[in-house]
Amino acid sequence: QVQLVESGGGLVQAGGSLRLSCAASGRTFDVYSLGWFRQAPGKERAFVASIRWSGSTTRYADSVKDRFTISRDRSRDTLWLQMNSLKPEDTAVYYCAAHQDGSWDYWGQGTQVTVSS
Repeated sequence: QVQLVESGGGLVQAGGSLRLSCAASGRTFDVYSLGWFRQAPGKERAFVASIRWSGSTTRYADSVKDRFTISRDRSRDTLWLQMNSLKPEDTAVYYCAAHQDGSWDYWGQGTQVTVSS
């Protein structure tokens, strides 16, 4: 089992920045990669970014490329998402997830990000 707890969400004006954190605990040594997803009102949950737990390979959704940066510190079992140049369409609940056995097996409770225009 892996437990994930997000923090850092809030209200920000368009063009501003936020940094989300995700604290991981449990069997983190079995984790293949960690990622961020988001779900806007009335929409399905969507992939935002991911990073290999061992190594530095990252992936981003086209909509956030060049604005968001995912990073992690294995010694602290922590994942971050630096979000810059935020837009109103980035408003969503953001979830941290862990990929272990071929799928995104574990999820955090989510943190709300609201970007005002």
